Parts: sequence; C-alpha cells; structure tokens
Amino acid sequence: MDTIIPVIMAGGSGTRLWPLSRKMYPKQFLPLMSEQTMFQETLGRLFDEHADTPAEALSFGEPIIVCNEEHRFLVAEQLRRTSLTAASILLEPVGRNTAPAVALAALEAKNNASKNEEPLLLVLAADHVIRDRHAFHKAIKIAANAASDNKLATFGIVPRTPETGYGYIKSDAITGGLGKVSQFVEKPDQKTAQSYLDSGNYYWNSGMFLFKASTYLAELEQHRPDILNAVKASYRERATDLDFVRVDREAFERCPDDSIDYAVMEHTQDAVMTPLDAGWSDVGSWSSLWEESAQDDQGNVIRGDVLTHQCKGNLLVSQNKLIAAVGIDNLVVVDTPDAVMVSSKERVQEIKTIVRKLEQDERPEAVFHREVARPWGSYDSIDIGERFQVKRITVKPGAKLSLQMHHHRAEHWIVVSGTALVTIGEEEKLLSENESTYIPIGVTHRLENPGVVPLEMIEVQSGSYLGEDDIVRFEDNYGRS
Repeated sequence: MDTIIPVIMAGGSGTRLWPLSRKMYPKQFLPLMSEQTMFQETLGRLFDEHADTPAEALSFGEPIIVCNEEHRFLVAEQLRRTSLTAASILLEPVGRNTAPAVALAALEAKNNASKNEEPLLLVLAADHVIRDRHAFHKAIKIAANAASDNKLATFGIVPRTPETGYGYIKSDAITGGLGKVSQFVEKPDQKTAQSYLDSGNYYWNSGMFLFKASTYLAELEQHRPDILNAVKASYRERATDLDFVRVDREAFERCPDDSIDYAVMEHTQDAVMTPLDAGWSDVGSWSSLWEESAQDDQGNVIRGDVLTHQCKGNLLVSQNKLIAAVGIDNLVVVDTPDAVMVSSKERVQEIKTIVRKLEQDERPEAVFHREVARPWGSYDSIDIGERFQVKRITVKPGAKLSLQMHHHRAEHWIVVSGTALVTIGEEEKLLSENESTYIPIGVTHRLENPGVVPLEMIEVQSGSYLGEDDIVRFEDNYGRS
C-alpha cells in the first residue's frame, strides 16, 4: 500500500466553545478530553506505536499541517511536545475554506514526493474525537485501497441519534466496508433527521477524506479550475520561513472560498464512502463536550475547583476561581481568568451571538485569553489600570524576545525564578532571582533566558499608552515585523 500522508486541518476559531476557545487560541489547541490537546490527540491516534492497528499495519508519512498564520507557533510548539516532526507546516494567509487548503497540501505533497511516488492524502480535522483507534485504522485501510484505485473516499459516521447539527451522506449499498456516495445533504430539521436515521442509508458527514493528491487536483481542475489556478499561483511564489511554508498572500486572497464537498465531492463520479463507527465526535459545542466527558453519579462533568450540592446534569469548568453550585440542573458554567459564561445546555449554540457582540464591540475577550502564548513563552496580564499594567512573563530555556523599544511606556523587570540575560541600550547584564532592572521610554532592550529552566518574571509597565502595537522590533528570531 502507498504511503499515506496525513493532512491535518488546524484552522478554525471554535467560537462555540468560548470562553475557553478564542480566535488566537482555538479549541484544537486546548486539552479538552485529556492532558493532550486535540491537535496532539489527532496526531497520536495515527503515530502512537502502542495504538491497536489492523494486522497489516498502515504506513503513515510525516504529516502536512495547514493552519492560520497567527497559529503557527502554537502548531510548532505542540508538535515539539509530541516529539513528532511535520513534513511541512503550510500557512494560510487568509481563510478560504477546505477546498483551497487541501489543494495547497496536495501540491506540497507532490512537491515533497520522490519520483514516481503517488502520495495518498488522509485529510483530518485537528479537533475531532475518535475513541476506537482500531476501528479508525481499519476504515482508513479500506478507504486507502479505494483511493489507490483513483477513488475519492470519505468517512461516514454511523449515526447514533437524529442529529440536526451535521450534514449527511447517503450511500444505499455498503459492500466490503465501502459504498458509492449517492448524495450529500445539508443539515436537516428534526423530522428529516429522524427519517435519515430510520432508513439506515444515511451517515453523518465527518469532513474526513482520503484520496491521491493527483486525483484530487485533477477533479478540482475539472470542476473548479478557478480555485486550482489561484492556489497554484500562490504556491508558485511560496517561501520558507523557519519551520513554515508561506504562500503568496495576494494570489491566495483572490482564491474563491469553497469546501471540498461543494467544490469536488458533490460533482465527481468517483466519490465513495466507508462507514465509521469509532466513537467519533466533532466536540462542536459545550453540550457535546458534556456528552463525551466522564460524568459523576449525578450526571455532572466537573473540571477544576468546583463544589456542588444537589446538582444534576451540569458541565462546570473552573480555570481560576472556586465555583460553588447549589441546586442547579442542566447548566454550563465556565470560569476563566477574565470571563464567566453561564448557559442552559439546550441553548449553548447561541454562545456565538455573544462572541459576535464581543467582536462588534472590539473587546479583546473575543480574540485573546488573559494569558497569551508567544513563540518564546507566554505572558499573563494580571492587573491593568489607567497608566500601568502588570504582567507575569515566562520565557522558555534558550529563548529570547525581540530587540525592541517602546515610544510610550517604561518597564520594570523583576526576576522571580531562573536567570535573565538583559540588554538595555549598549549594556548587557545577568539578573538572578529577586533582582530587577528598569528600561526607560525609547531605549532599545531585549530579554533572554540563557538557562535550562524556565525564566519567570514580573513586568510592570507605566506610561500613556500600553498597547501591544507600541513595539518597534529591530531584531527577531521568529520572523515577526
């Protein structure tokens, strides 16, 4: 069997899981189901050497990751923590849906392949739950055999309930674990969804695919040449930046926005489907997270510092403060350092209206967590006033911030633990635990961790303007302007 190249689609904002999931740190990079993030779990179910696999093992090549530019360092860091390497991390300058994103991955896979090699692409979302790895691998093997015969395979989830939140795939006859796709249908109403379930011929559309890179590109050329031409133009002008592949922004912005389903799968004569019954979920809402999580004897899912009395069927998540719940049923309560969300389980889909309101009001809670990840570590804004801000800064061993200056603020740095190598103007000095320094307005400066343990420090900013855009960078190890 040909080598299968996993293509991990790691874009998306996951607004339905706000306030845990936010634009700059969406759900695929959060540890929602275990200690690993959903992105890491997606990789792990393919590459974990201890996972159960069919007797004839599958051969996976290094994955191709497709992500938004602003998430690139999250992807790189979470890959590093799995000890896996990616064949490529492709950066989308703007979101254009799955058809263009997979076309980019197909071009990259063909570019990376040796002569006469025909890479198979296994297209997966980075934020799905699949509990039965053995069943998943068995379905991949069936789909891969079909893909080797130039079919475009998708995975239809065996439905458990008349779900109105998913699209459906119709396949009338399944033979040997494979059936021809006869129809893709949109999200139905409750009555229609029940009829789909009763018929036994409809499956939830998982959004997962397996096909040859060349087969997909040929189908895209036949049905949506405008998409393929725009993607090819952007890919031709690609550039490598650290671990990332950047395509041309202007050309990619001209690309139409469309999904694989609409652009290719609904038009091709070669679409096939393999049923998948492997404990799949897209964890698309707080209610689905409650369903997929371990519950206590009262049906509550509890995470963090939570106390309950006579409560049933709740999802209670605390990242910051104690949650004390008395006599509540079927609620979702989520506490983060800068927001608290309360909803009935039946109406959690309406959280997206809150997120839209936050975006309209240009509030940072729609985009950032209080703790913000950076390629060198992270910072947590623990207090802010009219002319001051206090941050807790963590710098990874061996990492350094950019050489920079500020027009409107001065900074005090106090080392809590570890060692800091500080550059202020022309002076360079080491600071140890309980030592501090001061950076006046307009003076170039840099912070570096030369040690082997994380550097923890407190930064006190003071000045007339404290925004993150008051940074003039002169040198940066991470390619930021």
